[in-house]
Amino acid sequence: MARPQRVWISYRYYHIVCRGNRRDPLFRNASDFHAFFHILQQLHEKIPFEIASYCLMTNHYHLLIRSKDASFSKLMGFINKRYANYYNTKYRLTGHVYEKRFYDKMIEDKEGMLEVSRYIHLNPVEAKMVKKPEYYPWSSYQFYKNSRAVAPSYINIDSILDYYIGTIEEKKEKYCQTLLI
Repeated sequence: MARPQRVWISYRYYHIVCRGNRRDPLFRNASDFHAFFHILQQLHEKIPFEIASYCLMTNHYHLLIRSKDASFSKLMGFINKRYANYYNTKYRLTGHVYEKRFYDKMIEDKEGMLEVSRYIHLNPVEAKMVKKPEYYPWSSYQFYKNSRAVAPSYINIDSILDYYIGTIEEKKEKYCQTLLI
């Protein structure tokens, strides 16, 4: 039986989750995380997209992503293929790197955007990897918390911050307050 076709609406954000095969690690060390970011940057130069929030965990990752030009299926195909090639080459492996098709959910409204972004940024805290989201280096939370952090061109934190009023610093502070647990 064929899988149902995914629905893609231009400019809508989608929460994407992709997990390593057999829940094995996707990222074994810092160079793997950096390689993934490099792939995102390279792809962004060819097919523009925006990420509002992300978190790369050891055996899976979350993206809150949108594109006006390319479906998220196409984007994920490029991202996952490039990373799988990198991973299999580096670790001298063959076969599947990812468990199955990635999970996707279209974000419908402001509450959904804020809820999913919060969920993504709190993922390492919930997994008891860190006590606070700012202690986890592989998430976009740093761009919300640290005013000196320089975001890559594919990051658009305004997609979240525009839901708040005030200066950019006040908006960041209000967003970060929602993550306190």
